[in-house]
Amino acid sequence: MIERTYKEHLCDPMTHSQLSLRKRLEILADAAKYDASCASSGTAKKNSIGGKGVGSTEGMGICHAYAPDGRCISLLKILLTNHCIFDCHYCINRKSSNVRRARFTPQEVADLTINFYKRNYIEGLFLSSGIIKSSNHTMEQMVECARILREEHDFRGYIHLKTIPEADPELIHQAGLYADRVSINVELPTREGLTRLAPDKDERQIEGALAKTKSRIIQAKDERKRFKHAPRFAPAGQSTQMIVGADAANDADIVGRASALYGNFGLRRVYYSAFSPIPDASAVLPLKRPPLMREHRLYQSDWLMRFYGYAPGEVAQATDRNGNLPLDIDPKLAWALKFRGQFPVDVNRASKEQLLRVPGLGTTAVGRILTARRHRTLRLDDVAKLTQSIAKVRPFLVALDWRPTTLTDRADLRAMLAPRQEQLELF
Repeated sequence: MIERTYKEHLCDPMTHSQLSLRKRLEILADAAKYDASCASSGTAKKNSIGGKGVGSTEGMGICHAYAPDGRCISLLKILLTNHCIFDCHYCINRKSSNVRRARFTPQEVADLTINFYKRNYIEGLFLSSGIIKSSNHTMEQMVECARILREEHDFRGYIHLKTIPEADPELIHQAGLYADRVSINVELPTREGLTRLAPDKDERQIEGALAKTKSRIIQAKDERKRFKHAPRFAPAGQSTQMIVGADAANDADIVGRASALYGNFGLRRVYYSAFSPIPDASAVLPLKRPPLMREHRLYQSDWLMRFYGYAPGEVAQATDRNGNLPLDIDPKLAWALKFRGQFPVDVNRASKEQLLRVPGLGTTAVGRILTARRHRTLRLDDVAKLTQSIAKVRPFLVALDWRPTTLTDRADLRAMLAPRQEQLELF
């Protein structure tokens, strides 16, 4: 058990056993950063008056994720071990990689989680692992971590377990009984890419595990409706991750794959992780990483399908002739520029579905417009008060006092609307 504060644990002289624990935490927290299935966001250190206060948003292994109800929560994000018997070319922890190896016991993971939780550093745990000895052995160890937390410590915080598709289905079932969310990485968008870069993994096995987890989630929800004390199974659902830029898949391939995953397996989220070159990389990998903006555009396309009513084929229509989304403008604007005949739409008469396709209007702004127009006929100034940027909206809307007679057909409209300094905004 760690009996000192987090900063003391990092900075003070320590015994050999404590130093060993710290070094393992450094190694296994750093190794976990490549997994994007736990949504993270940056933060700044906050100083309290007089230097006093409880809690920290910084430190090894602490990331920030969003709970199903929208709350931002801090998680201890670590690997159980970075030893691995698999040899996936893109993974820094692969069998042939020359990296420092470390391992926690289930009890150590539970102790770290509880001690960090008591000091208000975290609100939950994200636990993944390399494959040590066998898939079943590793999955048993991860389940034991969650069991100790839930049963021995009565821990009621958030737990996300990365499950192993090659493991026995009963072990994955046990994981879902302890965890709030479970996830299985599909790794790459295409079967060809998976076969080439992760020869130890099998797409059918991964999808089989996703399908079984979906069935168990549905079954558990049905049982909870009929029996008040029926056990929960992964109440926050399941998610997955795809690596972008490690193989030849283009954005249209990735969008199609993501849509199929949502439709077939009821996933809560598909996460995208831009390929990052690793030390001693395999010769079959790209020499440099793809632009981070590509990852961002894929997240935007994901939102188009989930919240804006776009079909995968429509998102694919926003791609260039190579099947990739443009980097200088968001996919919603790219689609609107390709289908200018759909615009402008009348802000006072258009349906919700039509308004959601207007570049610059998000779901919140559309909701405000629908509410406001019940009471009065909207002018352009009214729309400006309901959205963040009227400049992007103007060419695609008709209001009581506004009609974009010349703007819609301008050949340089894209150049006018493309931001000079790209900012990571949704729409």
